[in-house]
Amino acid sequence: MKWEGNRESDNVEDRREDGGGGSSPIFGGRSIGIGTIVIALLGGWILGVNPLTILGLLSGGTPPAHVQQAPAHRPPADDKLARFVSTVLADTEDVWKTVFSQGGGRYQEPRLVLFRGSRPTGCGTGLAAMGPFYCPADRKVYIDLGFYETLKNRLGAPGDFAQAYVIAHEVGHHVQNLLGISAKVDQMRGRVSQKEYNALSVRLELQADCFAGVWAHHAQNARQILEQGDVEEAMNAAARIGDDALQRAGGGAVVPDSFTHGTSAQRQRWFHTGLKQGSVQSCDTFSARSL
Repeated sequence: MKWEGNRESDNVEDRREDGGGGSSPIFGGRSIGIGTIVIALLGGWILGVNPLTILGLLSGGTPPAHVQQAPAHRPPADDKLARFVSTVLADTEDVWKTVFSQGGGRYQEPRLVLFRGSRPTGCGTGLAAMGPFYCPADRKVYIDLGFYETLKNRLGAPGDFAQAYVIAHEVGHHVQNLLGISAKVDQMRGRVSQKEYNALSVRLELQADCFAGVWAHHAQNARQILEQGDVEEAMNAAARIGDDALQRAGGGAVVPDSFTHGTSAQRQRWFHTGLKQGSVQSCDTFSARSL
């Protein structure tokens, strides 16, 4: 991926030296992300608990009261991985600002928080083991950069464009939040069965995958960021974090009714749809008869 020398975002908060804290690792406000599956998988291995039980705990709860925080600062200039994340975030800003403007709207940029271990958020206490996530309550993406080692070594998805896909997916959740899509799904909690709510969650996650593809489509057209093998890296990452792949890796049975993110094939398909079509309209997973 061609990224060095491109603009870096001013919306990155480096809180890696702040220390953890917060009230509870149970999330309210529906914290959503590509990485929530990671703690479920690891928890299943370590604790002998069904990963889907852990995922269920992570999807509910009550947002905590406001937490007083020290002023954030930007990452150091010599931190290459932090610079990479900042550059990818800036690229998503440029793309979505244009897309929203063309649709007659105004894009409100999210902030991205670098942290270690645990972090108080508007949705509860974020844990590094969850991987990257987006909190709708404070409109921030959270990431412990150590997740990229997990992505590469434990999940088998190396490559800088795989890393960029992770960020673009979380920003996709921010786009859903701005469009009111996340709130509509969250309003269904308790009104439908768990099976039906899981199915809505799958459509939400697949749409975020598609929005990641929309970003890649426009970034490539405007700045030619893609190098040989980049798309394959993203597709491999999507495959590695499919619900079916993770359930198999956890040693359990594949239970489609319990899926919350979609199968490997579905995640690949919707990312590819966004990449090829480049439009928000092409990402309407909620109207799609077949995922």
